[in-house]
Amino acid sequence: MRRVSSPARIPPAPSRWLSALALLSLVLLSGCSAFSRAVREGDGAVKERHWAEAEAAYLRALAADPEASEITVKLRAVRKEWGAEVYQEAGAAHSSGDLPSATKLLVRVLELDPDHEGARALLAQTLEARVGVALGLLKEEKLQDARAELDAVLAVSPDHVNARKGVDAVQVAWAKRFFASADTLEKAGKLGNALVAYVRADQERVGATAARERAEAVRQRLRDEVAFLVVATPVEDNAQAPDVAQRLSAGRLAAALPTKLPLKVVTEAPPGRVGVKLDLALERVLPLKAVEDSQKSQRYLAGNRSVPNPKRGDFEKKLLETERTLESVERKQAAVLREYLRAQVELGTLRDAAERCREREKRECREAIQECGEEARDAKSPGKMPSECDPERCSGQCTQDEGLMVQKAKAARVLELAVQAALDKAELQRAEVQRNRDAVFREPITVEEPMYSDFVYDVQLHRLTVTATVTAVMRDLLAPQQVAAPNTQDYAVLHEDLAHKGYDRYGVLADPVQLRNELELRVDAGDKAVADVAKHVKERFDLYRGKRVEDARRGMVRPGAEDVVETAVRALLLTADAPPQDILQPVARARGLTKPEALLGLGK
Repeated sequence: MRRVSSPARIPPAPSRWLSALALLSLVLLSGCSAFSRAVREGDGAVKERHWAEAEAAYLRALAADPEASEITVKLRAVRKEWGAEVYQEAGAAHSSGDLPSATKLLVRVLELDPDHEGARALLAQTLEARVGVALGLLKEEKLQDARAELDAVLAVSPDHVNARKGVDAVQVAWAKRFFASADTLEKAGKLGNALVAYVRADQERVGATAARERAEAVRQRLRDEVAFLVVATPVEDNAQAPDVAQRLSAGRLAAALPTKLPLKVVTEAPPGRVGVKLDLALERVLPLKAVEDSQKSQRYLAGNRSVPNPKRGDFEKKLLETERTLESVERKQAAVLREYLRAQVELGTLRDAAERCREREKRECREAIQECGEEARDAKSPGKMPSECDPERCSGQCTQDEGLMVQKAKAARVLELAVQAALDKAELQRAEVQRNRDAVFREPITVEEPMYSDFVYDVQLHRLTVTATVTAVMRDLLAPQQVAAPNTQDYAVLHEDLAHKGYDRYGVLADPVQLRNELELRVDAGDKAVADVAKHVKERFDLYRGKRVEDARRGMVRPGAEDVVETAVRALLLTADAPPQDILQPVARARGLTKPEALLGLGK
């Protein structure tokens, strides 16, 4: 009822219903007009056999009204008629031998009319014909064209058996072609290009040729060609220590070097090879044993003792703080209370003064009224107000006193609230003090704690050191006349152990000497020396392969050239532990390798 009686907020019901009805009519008319217009356009396109335009018009009509089943029937009929016309074109293309165009048209027919059995049968014949064409191209050694034809067939029918067999045959033919090319390159001495061709043949079809075995053989020949040779002469044992000298032999040095790299340790090298000649001399092997006396201490439990309880001390400290806080709160409470009492006294004084003023005002007002009545009664001229009847005589005399009383009453109320807050705070603080006091009384005054003592005992530090002094001389094989400076290094191996007697009473068990055998340390000293020598050899090898890698990088502007591939493959074999991608990837792309790491014998 309240909503109906407020016309200023809601418009009348008839006007709202009319607006909604007009809007609905507009929507329906617009929808019907779009639907009917699309249907008319589709029907007109069908009469003129413009199938694409008819399909687009009927699709627009279905978008306007998805429930229009008659439009769905019309659209299906249009696509069937359209498919029949495309089928006629496909048949003509098939008859003329244009198999790619026939394939596209037949695929379109099946998209328009999936139930067209004639198109399905003709598409199967067309695909078989294209497979036959591909096999003919394969016999003519046109492998790329044959593969493109077979890929087109598989794009339409991925499970086509003859097409898949044809792809396998093309891959085998590619593998054989690359294998023959690699064999020719190998006979011509272009081992780098031959290796790339063998790897490509193996990737085209694994097992179709002996490419993998031949690639491994060519790879080994290349490794031997670019290998960095280390000519290790017999170790000169000046220390008369054959056990240590044996650790510096050529076999031990080869084991310490990386096995993935073409880095070989030999006793003799043919002329013109890159490498170093290594002369090792074991100067001395010095074992040194030392004993140092010292002391250690063992802490043990000697007993218990009573000590002040630290928790009670913390509680007492907290209790003292809360009591001091309570004193401060009570002082503030007393000050606020005094102010409140003083305000109450002043308020009482002002109230008494105001009462006396009111009584005096009432008395004077009564006298003024009495005088006014007498003067009015004795007045000789009626209608004239006597001066004794002035209203000011009965008001305004106590206004100042009452204002002061009101102000003081407000101040007293504020002080009253402050007193109440101070009382509440003091009560809370007293409760906190009581809680802390109870916590202090619950804690004992003293507690027991363990008492420790230190037991000092003698220990001996036994130290065994074996120092092997080795002199190494490296000469470049390409410059044998150069004067090389000998490098003499001391390689020390240390082992030490503490020993002492046992004292079961204090928890110290006997610890006898457990030093390693001197023979073991001598072997470790020799291994340490040969590892350092291998490190220096590896540094020389890094300089050598760095130059070869830089030469290969300079040719990456044309990575498919034969001379560039020769240089790049040798550089890659020299960097088999971490092949540079700026060389490996360009060569692989230029020669069509799917797995570039196969060049190095990895990822087969």
